[in-house]
Amino acid sequence: MPSPNEITISQLNRLIGLPDQPIIVDVCIDEDFKLLPRLIPSSFRHSFKNIAELAAELTTQKVVIVCQKGKKLSQGAAAILRDCGVNAEFLQGGILAWQQAGLPLIPLKKSDLWVSKQRPKIDRIACPWLIRRFINPKAKFLFVEKSEIANVAEKFDAIAFDIAGERYSHKGSGCTFDSLLEDFSLDTEALRRMATIIRGADTNKPELAPQVVGLLAISLGLSRQYKDDLQQLEAGMAIYDALYRWARDAVNEQHNSASSGGDL
Repeated sequence: MPSPNEITISQLNRLIGLPDQPIIVDVCIDEDFKLLPRLIPSSFRHSFKNIAELAAELTTQKVVIVCQKGKKLSQGAAAILRDCGVNAEFLQGGILAWQQAGLPLIPLKKSDLWVSKQRPKIDRIACPWLIRRFINPKAKFLFVEKSEIANVAEKFDAIAFDIAGERYSHKGSGCTFDSLLEDFSLDTEALRRMATIIRGADTNKPELAPQVVGLLAISLGLSRQYKDDLQQLEAGMAIYDALYRWARDAVNEQHNSASSGGDL
């Protein structure tokens, strides 16, 4: 009989990438992490020994605790958090079960700060969405003059993206969104479908997908609507949240007001 305080890998996989996804905390000991130095997307590492110190910042969202096999460490840590008033569950089977299911695992994050050129439009909105939803929910984005990106990255220990010559940029026919998917091993059908649309809009190739022209129009309109880059990013997050849900769950759905009795 399933534990009332556990979540299955299939259930958790459906929640990752959504705006209300749970906070995922990896409590694997260092020895276990060295055997599999990867994380479930959007998760971060923290010692099980002082898990209670996180309680104050975990009270507003559901929390999932992950260890190697879903046994003593994650169950104990989740129980401690529940005693602190946190809605905490443990992942059934742990990260090993996640790996055996063939689900994405990402490398350890190097920084919470990312920097790129000011006045974002497509790739520089899509990439922050991907980073916050699948790589690092705590990520912060700095938009500066192009000439200062490298200096800002160096001085503030930030990761530069969508700038020529950097690790996360256009490569071949791909855009920066493609580079992030590849480097962080985020190989899912929904994200690949999104990548095609984003690539088409960002590189002016409307033939790649019918949705390209729509994303381009919305992105250009969004850039005209906001003068503040961070306000534009926050508004853009909702657009890519919706695009992800379409790419994952609604690709075959159509809307025809005539067939629904005239209801829009």
